[in-house]
Amino acid sequence: MRSSSGRLLQVGDKMTRVLGIDPGSRFTGYGIIDMQGNHATHITHGVIRIQGEEIAEKLRYLYRQLTTIISEFHPDEVSIEKVFMHKNADSALKLGQARGCAITACAERDLPVFEYTANQVKQATVGKGHAAKEQVQHMIKILLCLRAIPEADAADALAIALCHGNSREGLLRMAGVKGVRRGRLQ
Repeated sequence: MRSSSGRLLQVGDKMTRVLGIDPGSRFTGYGIIDMQGNHATHITHGVIRIQGEEIAEKLRYLYRQLTTIISEFHPDEVSIEKVFMHKNADSALKLGQARGCAITACAERDLPVFEYTANQVKQATVGKGHAAKEQVQHMIKILLCLRAIPEADAADALAIALCHGNSREGLLRMAGVKGVRRGRLQ
């Protein structure tokens, strides 16, 4: 498998840095882990508190913050939560705009982006697809050996990264899968 820098990677023999993003129009969570085999190591996490009055200002702010994080931590792969339909169409549209902004920031740097539903992330992290946010926060603290429970948006982002890291390793170990390139199995 080749990383975003073009280096050849083999299943489980090299560390892969995963950036998880939980997009939002007011708060966007991010979490970065290193995966080596089935072992995850916490690197950092946080919440981007979106600033600006107009949508263009907010999206520019989010884009700049994410590009700074990408430049500082050099992830190999990115995982992001898929859009789900809110009861409020306006909220869904704003979420979609933030998500598109995040994907663009990653795609511009040639990072493969993987998408997971909220239920997939909760199933992978807690063991049930309809787990409460508090359960996700608690499990992330335990699974990544954190000293404190992270904020909800940051915990969700770490859960998305962990979901991808574990899914990635499982898929790569399947017979016939040689690696992942640009978000596709090879």
